[in-house]
Amino acid sequence: MKQLACSVIFLVLCYVGMAQTCNTALQWTPVQRNNAIEWEKFPEFSLPFSIIYEGPRFGDTQSSPLKRGFSHLATFSGSEGATLPVAQRAVTWYHVATDANTQPWAERNLESPWNNDLNLYRSTWDTQLRGLANTFNDSRGSSRPQYDIIALDIERIHDTDREILGIKNNPRVPANLRSLSDAQFLERYKRDMQRLYATPVDYLKAQNVGTTKIGSYSDAVVRGNFNNRLAMGLTTWKDWSSDPNAMLHIMRDTLTGNVGGAFYKNMDLLTPSCYYYYDYNTNPLGRDYLAYLLFVIEANRAWSDKPVIPYVWLRYHDAFNPTIPFVPSFVAEATAIFPFFSGAKGLWLWEGPVESRQDNYAVYEHFIHGLYRLSQFKDFFTGDYQLVIPQPALESSKSKTPIWRGVVKGNEILIAAQNPYATSDTQMTEVTVQHRNWQQTIVLRGREVYLCKFDFGTLASVIQPTLINTFSVKPNPFSAECEYAFDSPRTGSAQVQLIDLTGRICHQETINVTRGNQTKQLRTSGLSNGLYFLTLTIDNTQLSTRVLLLK
Repeated sequence: MKQLACSVIFLVLCYVGMAQTCNTALQWTPVQRNNAIEWEKFPEFSLPFSIIYEGPRFGDTQSSPLKRGFSHLATFSGSEGATLPVAQRAVTWYHVATDANTQPWAERNLESPWNNDLNLYRSTWDTQLRGLANTFNDSRGSSRPQYDIIALDIERIHDTDREILGIKNNPRVPANLRSLSDAQFLERYKRDMQRLYATPVDYLKAQNVGTTKIGSYSDAVVRGNFNNRLAMGLTTWKDWSSDPNAMLHIMRDTLTGNVGGAFYKNMDLLTPSCYYYYDYNTNPLGRDYLAYLLFVIEANRAWSDKPVIPYVWLRYHDAFNPTIPFVPSFVAEATAIFPFFSGAKGLWLWEGPVESRQDNYAVYEHFIHGLYRLSQFKDFFTGDYQLVIPQPALESSKSKTPIWRGVVKGNEILIAAQNPYATSDTQMTEVTVQHRNWQQTIVLRGREVYLCKFDFGTLASVIQPTLINTFSVKPNPFSAECEYAFDSPRTGSAQVQLIDLTGRICHQETINVTRGNQTKQLRTSGLSNGLYFLTLTIDNTQLSTRVLLLK
């Protein structure tokens, strides 16, 4: 505790303008029963993103996700087959390559673009699309599924040269191709696989699906997968964002080497899968979860201006393990908030078909709470706004430092911050956030997800060195009362506030001041131990320092 006190005493931030505005407090208790999500505990709210719910419905007949932040449903319940508008429908088109399981493309260890019976595939796709169409009354009986968003689940590709060359001697690969040099074989595989990948999208579009937006689950410009998760820190950000070899080859034009090609041109959206592979509590790599999520978004945006809508899962990735655990609550809340600060245009919340299991879904409520918190600042993400990304997420994973992002609109900046690398829930971490000539030092407690806005529109210069030594507190730490000394530029009244780390005003009073140096008393009662900001506002000048209350 003495170390903490020393770290906060006499650290002063002085700035002009309005104080920070954080979230309105929402009191709620996570669900206690299994296989239930208590949507009604959250106020109704919306967000200006495409946020797709492909989670369990548990008998919901009120389209509850659409009233709590989600824009689309991809699992359906109640009368939605007759009532859900097309604009709120999304679907993952599963088994695009694998239902024709006799074909070389479908075979997991082969994944070959050659000698596939495309007539058989077209017949398979027709059956699958009829199944998707039959979900809704307005398309039942046709092969024209009426959805706003369709994401193909293909995932039958070797994405590294080593894996591609691993099938070169397979007897199911045509002999004339096996005789090619390695370089020729690689070039031929990549070109032919890109054409094959484009075939089911062409078939879908031929069904006159109109304004349907199309993505491809996981198969994005830069994939979010286990291999890239491990390779993330082995490759520099410059290479991830500028070396064409970092791209998934089906998204790369075979002539120019740039992003493009038949499959990429067919995509309206990029929908990488950003699943978490390592348990936060048992594996040191688990603490890179946020850096990995943002890295996938930022890497795709470095190559393409197409909207990025990542798939996220609130369990650790192991689709074949029936006991796979949920992620911690703070991971779920950060997953709901941070992607939009790195430029994502939506999220696709996915869950396997597990409704027959017995699980506590409180983690879903923490995700919903994250969306709710973000909704209080949703105007930041409409119209003209600017993202503030101080360093690529990849660099944060290397340095193991707190991650923060900002969004600037007009004269305000919205800050999201978290320290995924905190070692306890009580660890205090100072983070300096800045944009141009504005800066602010914030304090993170444990792994909390910080979300606050600041007004810096009136700033001529943020840091005022002449004032830094004019505001002091003693004793600090204090137990019940303390003295604060300052130099007032004028005679009049001033407002004194004691603000906790959530931005809540815990004590407030108005005092009379005279020009020049003076000392005042601060007396408090009923406050809990902890770190607070003591602020003194005189006209448009605000002084602020940290004080530690220890009873």
